[in-house]
Amino acid sequence: MQDTVSEARGEAAAPALPVAHSRSFRRAIDDLVAGWKQRYLWGHLGWQDIKQGYRRSTLGPLWITISMAVTAVALGILYSALFQKELSEFLPHVAVGLIVWQVIAGCVNQGANVFIRNDGLIKHLPAPLSVHVYRLVWHQLLLFGHNLAVWALLMVVFPRPLGWEVLLAIPALALLLLNGVWFTLVIGIIATRFRDIPPLTGSIVQLMFFMTPIVWVYEDFLNNPDVAARARLAELNPFMHFLQIVRQPMIGEDIELRYWVIAVSITVIGWAMALLVLRNYRSRVPYWV
Repeated sequence: MQDTVSEARGEAAAPALPVAHSRSFRRAIDDLVAGWKQRYLWGHLGWQDIKQGYRRSTLGPLWITISMAVTAVALGILYSALFQKELSEFLPHVAVGLIVWQVIAGCVNQGANVFIRNDGLIKHLPAPLSVHVYRLVWHQLLLFGHNLAVWALLMVVFPRPLGWEVLLAIPALALLLLNGVWFTLVIGIIATRFRDIPPLTGSIVQLMFFMTPIVWVYEDFLNNPDVAARARLAELNPFMHFLQIVRQPMIGEDIELRYWVIAVSITVIGWAMALLVLRNYRSRVPYWV
């Protein structure tokens, strides 16, 4: 009897097992890791998004490449005439800029609706929130892969001296996608709570298209002493740095280290902010959608 009482007292005195609080960085990181482990799920869903968008179409996803090619050629011809640039030099600049911009714009515009659009899955499927973010970014990577055919064709039609530096486009793209993940997490959670954010982001992206050197050449303005000082204000645009680190190696331009430094700095700050937002508001998303 005394042994039984002693055991009961011992059990009562034993410290309770630690339970992770719902608002903890550990929970936030676990969500990201668990979502990454479900690569088969979001990989399949991302590919189905591509296929369903062109279901019953004869050319299917090939329309992605055709649309990009038509847009790039049209804008390249138009702006090369306006800026009096050689088409052979300017068209690859515009085309690759559009290809990279599609990834950026897709993460911003679709990221604002990433949780709102998947409200049914969030409410009924016990999966990490990051699954929906990975699905969106994977979808953008697939679009980028389709559009690479346009870049390859331009490199054949307008040959450029591409060296080993072209391989820098791979880590640059990885850095861009890494930023797409954290930005989608942040903007997706905020937009789920405040439904005015999605239309606002659409307007901002449309404006930033003209403020980012896609259909114009930033270096041309820097070389003009009359506007060089004002032109440098363009570097306050964060999208510009990610565009440049991917485009420069792909079209054989000189690699500017400062773009990489700023892009990496934005990545570090952005992920710190994303972890903070995910830590504080991850558990509220199912109630907001």
